[in-house]
Amino acid sequence: MKALVYHGPNDKSWDEVPGPTLIDDTDAVVRVDATTICGTDLHILKGDVPEVTPGRILGHEAVGTVEEVGTAVKNIQPGDRVLVSCISACGTCRFCRVGRFGQCLGGGGWILGHLIDGTQAELVRVPFADTSTYPVPKGVSDEEILMLADILPTAYEVGVLNGHVQPGDIVAVVGAGPIGLSAITGAKLFSPSSIIAIDLADARLDAAKRFGADLTFNNSSEDALAYIHGLTNGLGVDVAIEAVGVPASFELCTALVRPGGHVANIGVHGKPATLHLESLWTRDVTITTGLVDTYSTPTLLKLVSSRQVDASPFATHHFALDDIMTAYDVYARAADTGAIKVVLTQ
Repeated sequence: MKALVYHGPNDKSWDEVPGPTLIDDTDAVVRVDATTICGTDLHILKGDVPEVTPGRILGHEAVGTVEEVGTAVKNIQPGDRVLVSCISACGTCRFCRVGRFGQCLGGGGWILGHLIDGTQAELVRVPFADTSTYPVPKGVSDEEILMLADILPTAYEVGVLNGHVQPGDIVAVVGAGPIGLSAITGAKLFSPSSIIAIDLADARLDAAKRFGADLTFNNSSEDALAYIHGLTNGLGVDVAIEAVGVPASFELCTALVRPGGHVANIGVHGKPATLHLESLWTRDVTITTGLVDTYSTPTLLKLVSSRQVDASPFATHHFALDDIMTAYDVYARAADTGAIKVVLTQ
């Protein structure tokens, strides 16, 4: 089969590789009908995730058709259409039993495209298939369901829920890429009084407006802190959501938040950031980090199926799977191309 293989920092290729086989009796092999590229994949290619070793097939998001299942798999069978979650869950360890699947001790967690071969391929082996896949509901397109593999549950859980967004809150989302736009989408479910998107690229700020941001601010040349203080009478925002993964964006969030507010970090950080405890310790600020657990995926599936959440605008560019190298180039230059999510299909 063909697959996107990581060969080291800034080195990837679309290669012919052996197809996956069942290893454990809880595995499934899924034909990848639709997959996408994540910002985390770009972090991997920059060398920010050293656990990913050369030879690894990248990707952790897919919608596909079950080809084969192990003898212990009970919930799916060949021919079923499934969402392949970015998080695998053994279902029985201490963390899985309380819904913390991202911290799975039984061989799950974020493993696809990280510790084992992933979904940017014609076929993928999915461990713990019963607890790591979801049936695709009727009447919803593959590309809409694909957004539930990672970005929507990640932003909802790690950004909106960890940030304790409440009705009437003022929410700042720093970074208007796919995760930031997903955070805007999730925050709207809680009726904040205002959502402010902050980014360096006008194209992404335009997208933020389309996704429901009330205000936008280009931080490339002006002072976001002064802007936010002007809007809030010097108080700061109730919730600041970090959706970039660089030190400057995290440090900006800690400056933007009001006393007693929440900073919810979603971004994947490859470098240290400064935590200004000298100014934060007296302000009762709560800072949360997190890897998505995907406990919200069933809820989000219902919201997308019922059209209370519209996932279709995320898919801005479409490619054949064989054109994945071009898709990576388009996605990596999102500020110029306007790409939010690329969808690759067989």
